[in-house]
Amino acid sequence: MQDVQAVAINEGSLARDHKFRLFILYRLCLTLAIQVESVGVAWHVYDRTRNPLYLGYVGLAIFLPNLISALPAGRLADLYPRRTIMIGTLGLLFLGTTSLIVSTLWEGGGLYHLYGTFVLIGFARAFSNPASSSYLPQLVTGERLSQAVAFSSTTFQLATIIGPAVAGLIFGMNGGHLTNVYAVALVLFVMAIVCLSLLPTFAPPLQTRKIELLAGLYYVWENKMVLGAISLDLFAVLLGGAVALLPVYAREILHVGPEGLGYLRSAPAVGAAITALFIAFRPLRKRVGLVMLWAVGLFGAFTVAFGLSDHFALSLGCLAMLGATDMISVVVRQTLIQVHTPDAMRGRVSAVNMVFIGASNELGEFESGVTASLFGTVPAVVFGGLGTIAVVCLWAVSFPVLRRANDFHTLPK
Repeated sequence: MQDVQAVAINEGSLARDHKFRLFILYRLCLTLAIQVESVGVAWHVYDRTRNPLYLGYVGLAIFLPNLISALPAGRLADLYPRRTIMIGTLGLLFLGTTSLIVSTLWEGGGLYHLYGTFVLIGFARAFSNPASSSYLPQLVTGERLSQAVAFSSTTFQLATIIGPAVAGLIFGMNGGHLTNVYAVALVLFVMAIVCLSLLPTFAPPLQTRKIELLAGLYYVWENKMVLGAISLDLFAVLLGGAVALLPVYAREILHVGPEGLGYLRSAPAVGAAITALFIAFRPLRKRVGLVMLWAVGLFGAFTVAFGLSDHFALSLGCLAMLGATDMISVVVRQTLIQVHTPDAMRGRVSAVNMVFIGASNELGEFESGVTASLFGTVPAVVFGGLGTIAVVCLWAVSFPVLRRANDFHTLPK
């Protein structure tokens, strides 16, 4: 295995180093595949069931494996080469996408087959995320890490823009048939595997197999800065998640069909990509804690506005602003976690972070599906946005260390 110091990208070569460019290309292909597939899955499930509760079950099927596997996944990411784990999980995602293609061709395939596939995808993501997020700080060292996080986030958001739009175009070109949508995702997963195979393999940070499984939880609990940042995202997005209900908006409120659903799914990423690109060239340096709190509060406000909108253009604008404010929170949170976590702990801390993110995203989708089925789609989104604003006010009081954080590297007293 190659030595970390020999291959890590140094301070002055971030934008020019071919290893970082390969990592960005890998992240682009992977995210495009996931986004294209996600649009297909959302339409697939809602078109078959016509019940928003089943959209919530999709999030639950992906989240539960993440919850079960988080601590072992973080442990593996600190014990074994992270690139090897990432390649293995890409293989599982490839198998999951193949199963989705089968479900479109097999007339006897039902919801059990679909949700079993979602569980497999959930396990793949559970083991991939801690390894992937811990790999970047090995590849990029020093003060450029926050910039690398911003560039990586920009790539993620660009793919999140392009992916759903591509899925919508494929729907429009072949009469709404899902097979081609999943086939494109399959090709993108293969491209991600190729890019990842060309990146260096770093030695694992820990050389002993005697490693405490719960150390990541203990570390997060003791570090109030990290705890506040992670838990704020958990509860805010858990309550304010409107993305799971976009198929309902596309079909029944905005009346724009699957092609419009692709644009709705892309809109948050448009705002997020522009914001991430701006941050990459103009990094956040002052009052980062307050910036994060304000960003999450605005996220809740734009969620309310989207929930009340019945105009397609206005809805797109609200979703774009949702993405912009969420991206500010993502960059601040991810940078705080990476800067304040030793490399030997990054796998386990990243696993804890991914549980929180999974809870806010996939479990948030389940919460949205349940509340929409009980109270209606619009009330579910509006009250969720108001709940997000309430969480921000509570966290500003409960985590003064986060509120007083002036920069990424200095812990406030």
